[in-house]
Amino acid sequence: MPGTTAHKGGMSRVILKAMGIFGGVQVLNILCSLIRNKLVALWIGPAGVGLFALFNQALEMINTATNLGVRNSSVRDISQAVEKRDTTLISRIVTVVRRWSLWLGLGGALLTMAIAPLLSRYTFGDFNHIWHYVALSAAVLFMALTNGEYAVLQGLSKLKKLARVTVSGTIGGLLISIPMFYIWREDSVLPSIIAYAMCLMVAAFINKDKEYPKAQVNPRETVAMGTSFIKLGVFMTLGSFVAMLASYIFVSWLNITSGENTVGYYQAGYTLIDKYAGLVFTALGYEFYPRLSRVANSSQRLRVFVSNQINISFMVLTPCLLAFILLRSQLVWLLYSKEFYVIMTYISWGVIGTVLRAMSWCLSFVMLAKGDGKIFLITESLDAGIGLALNVVCYSLWGIDGLGYAYLAWYAIYTVIVSVVYFRVYHLTLSIKCLRNLLATLIVCIVAVITMQHGAWITTTIIFILASTLCIHLAIKTWKR
Repeated sequence: MPGTTAHKGGMSRVILKAMGIFGGVQVLNILCSLIRNKLVALWIGPAGVGLFALFNQALEMINTATNLGVRNSSVRDISQAVEKRDTTLISRIVTVVRRWSLWLGLGGALLTMAIAPLLSRYTFGDFNHIWHYVALSAAVLFMALTNGEYAVLQGLSKLKKLARVTVSGTIGGLLISIPMFYIWREDSVLPSIIAYAMCLMVAAFINKDKEYPKAQVNPRETVAMGTSFIKLGVFMTLGSFVAMLASYIFVSWLNITSGENTVGYYQAGYTLIDKYAGLVFTALGYEFYPRLSRVANSSQRLRVFVSNQINISFMVLTPCLLAFILLRSQLVWLLYSKEFYVIMTYISWGVIGTVLRAMSWCLSFVMLAKGDGKIFLITESLDAGIGLALNVVCYSLWGIDGLGYAYLAWYAIYTVIVSVVYFRVYHLTLSIKCLRNLLATLIVCIVAVITMQHGAWITTTIIFILASTLCIHLAIKTWKR
């Protein structure tokens, strides 16, 4: 059908454009983070790096717990209102999201103040940092307000504005922090964290959506309308908590059995695989989730959207993963040191798991688009438990290398779990092209890892060049379609 082909081509262009925008944004975020960490290490030292980690960890934990998943769950409601082209409903939902963000931000700030003595006592072993955590409550409020504006812009698919907010806020936060680091040294850590959160909030309010004016919604209606995305948000929050808990348990076990150095190797490898290699997922997710939410009630459109997303993901991801495999030594040396070369096998086999992660990632978004919080929580809990068990078993058998095998097996099993939900629960299908691309990407990446493991980097380079050329050709063809 020519019409369908044209529609897919247009949709693919939107995906590639969104990936280009947010891929660049994510790279910029990482560069700013590297510069900040380098300056902190240079001007403040290990104590500064440690304080940053402690205060940011507390901030992230409180923000996750008190935000109730509104940042992600409300995107679904806004997107579905956009699909209906009901401007009145859109204005009402946007107003409700902003109010809930304010309420949750104030609640999170008050909670931070209330538990400040506990945070100081159990983090630093004394009560000398109570006022530091009281001051941190401002950052909790700023982040909640920023998340509300992020949700609105993402739900309305105003991705350029969303990117502008992130870029200007990140750069502004870094520029304000640099003189703080140099002048105040260790005393600059907390003010810089608050300043960064404030810069993001200011950028969000400057670039906030003004197309839909504030609607007249009374408090009772605000609570009633907000209940829908709060219900889903709670399940999403619980899913995140279970994942964080499983990660904490494994890191604690690893520290007790093997010591801090091994934990450092694990965290370094996990960051390389999950965070940096996952940039593509973050970039694509900004556009994919709201688009999928709009067609959640149409099985045919869901099938087309998911299949197309999987194909685009593999087309973009394949050259990135091959480059990662080829340049793994240089990346480890650049971001860490030669001491971390022991994680080579770990990250090499782990990166193959990223191929399966791409597949499962696309399928799992269907649960969120349909608002099935219970199913999402069940699959995430199973995923966390399986990942914890595999990490323990594989590390016990093969050491650091085993963590790579565990990551690969982990996402293989998770892909099976979400596939059962996708095919059996929702009765959806995928195009044959998706399965063919999955198999091709897996084979190419496995061959690249094996050749690198045997020192045949010339063969790996040839594979990278051929695969990248093909993917670029397909991307250009898709763009022109």
